[in-house]
Amino acid sequence: ILGDIHGNAVHLFERECSIQRRHQKIIEETPSPALTPELRSKMGQAAVKVAKTSGYVNAGTVEFLLESSGNFYFLEVNTRLQVEHPVTEMVTGLDLVKCQLEIAQGNALPFEQNSLEQRGHAMECRIYAEDPSADFFPSPGKILGYKEPTGPGIRIDSGVYEGYEVPMEYDPILSKLIVFAEDRELARRRMIRALTNYCVTGITTTIPFLLDVVGSIPFAKGHTSIDVIEKHFSHWEQSQRYADIAAAAYVLDELLNKNVFVKRPQAGYPSPWESLGAWEL
Repeated sequence: ILGDIHGNAVHLFERECSIQRRHQKIIEETPSPALTPELRSKMGQAAVKVAKTSGYVNAGTVEFLLESSGNFYFLEVNTRLQVEHPVTEMVTGLDLVKCQLEIAQGNALPFEQNSLEQRGHAMECRIYAEDPSADFFPSPGKILGYKEPTGPGIRIDSGVYEGYEVPMEYDPILSKLIVFAEDRELARRRMIRALTNYCVTGITTTIPFLLDVVGSIPFAKGHTSIDVIEKHFSHWEQSQRYADIAAAAYVLDELLNKNVFVKRPQAGYPSPWESLGAWEL
């Protein structure tokens, strides 16, 4: 929701945040596969009513608990921009940080509810320095290799880099991987491709776990209840194949970047002085 000092308030549609571990969200998406257009409208109107009744001035999120019957219940209001706000930005085309600053300046909202719409589908995976096979135990340490995925419809909000020391004392989140596509299935496939191309070595991360969740049948079918992790992934173990591929991909990327492969000359034998590249001691 957005509310200004002039009494205006709008909702920016929903975010599906049911995929959680220890009551902490790990995958978010919008639109929610659980909502019908009618239910989406009712929930949005309820959120706006909360904002106007309380005189809310800020960007924020109204949380509801949805039953399979279609009934929903108010939980709380998070009076801030949440971690998963980029998925809302992707489908609405709004810069929510800019909206929040303009509200703080006392400006009126520059749009009305009927001018807002959802376009396409967005998903976000939170990348944590945790070991999912050990009940998501923190995995501090030094990042030895770091390679983010790139391509159309891929956004990454991160603050880490190769050589970064992940501390034990703070939240273990490393980055947010967001994808956007025309529909949910295309977004899901883009997320799978992005996670596959995301390489972090030196510490254990949730990337392979997220890859298995997003690639699973329940997730593909939109069965995103709050107990899906406990039902289907409570005894999850990382495949050694993923770790081997990640390590090999990192080494190959390093070799390519440093140009250490021998280039075949047009004639004669290759000169080591020309082919070794930027070797470091």
